[in-house]
Amino acid sequence: MDLALEQLSALAYYVIDPNKRLFIGYIVGALVFAGFVYFRNAKRNSSFLGFFRYVFPKKLWLHRSAKLDYQLFIVNRLLRALLWAPIVITMVPMALGLTDILEYMFGSIEPITSNSTVVIGSFTLLLFILDDFTRFILHYAMHKIPFLWQFHKVHHSAIVMTPITVYRSHPLESFLYATRMAIAQGTAVGVSYYLYGPQLSMLDILGANVFIFAFNVMGSNLRHSHVRWHWPTPIERWFISPVQHQIHHSIDKQHYDKNFGTALAVWDRLFGCLVLSKGIERIRYGLGSREKTHASLIDAYLRPLNAMLSFSKQSMAERSVTMQPMYNEEKQASVKRDTNTSK
Repeated sequence: MDLALEQLSALAYYVIDPNKRLFIGYIVGALVFAGFVYFRNAKRNSSFLGFFRYVFPKKLWLHRSAKLDYQLFIVNRLLRALLWAPIVITMVPMALGLTDILEYMFGSIEPITSNSTVVIGSFTLLLFILDDFTRFILHYAMHKIPFLWQFHKVHHSAIVMTPITVYRSHPLESFLYATRMAIAQGTAVGVSYYLYGPQLSMLDILGANVFIFAFNVMGSNLRHSHVRWHWPTPIERWFISPVQHQIHHSIDKQHYDKNFGTALAVWDRLFGCLVLSKGIERIRYGLGSREKTHASLIDAYLRPLNAMLSFSKQSMAERSVTMQPMYNEEKQASVKRDTNTSK
């Protein structure tokens, strides 16, 4: 009981933690950009009451899909502490192990520079790039590998989106992303420690990487929302705008498996899956005709597991069918050998 209360109370601290998407500073940033969109479109009919109703429409925030977001947000926090937090890979062993490997392969070296600006700048940038790239790779895999998609569908089954939708995920997916973060950070620290020694320091704002802080302030909470906040096309070729992520959630078939990136758009460009927001007006969310949405918390947790069991049974059946002719051939050959021996 104490653990449950501790984890539930921890959720309240999200609004004062710059390393969480729901940090108050990021929420304010989202409201500012939502204001730009509202007052630009409403023009003379705009009002602060109208803005409030635009940002917080009751039918959206109280939609059954949004209510499932809230349930997953809370229950996943409890499951994280009870189930996988004790076994998730941590950054420190990764960093130490990688540094040892580099020293074994290339020998110990003196720090390549003592310039604090170079060390802080390069370390901060490396942390950001590795974090963003590994997010892209895992997200890409969650769509392309069938059994992983079964778990990621929990996130994509949202019919409406609010900033809480970012926490709409299956516990297995949350585990994979936590492991990914440890690997990305461990790699950045391990490489940088080998090159620069123990003088590592990150350029941060209130404890958050300066690049990630800037990304979140620039409306990251609008990624999962109904607010169409987009950037000029030249910028969207380099950085993913909120609308571009909304396109990723679109049920339009031409938008399937597009815009996997979190902050940087360069990964999507390299993989040929970048879609710009220009000319795209109406976006509907969910799974479309692919599959029905998750109806409850139990359904969101168990349906992916049932699908994985079905995959396993199907794989075993296919393997059995494949192996049967080989078994028959071996059996016939064995009988033939025995017959020849008896003669």
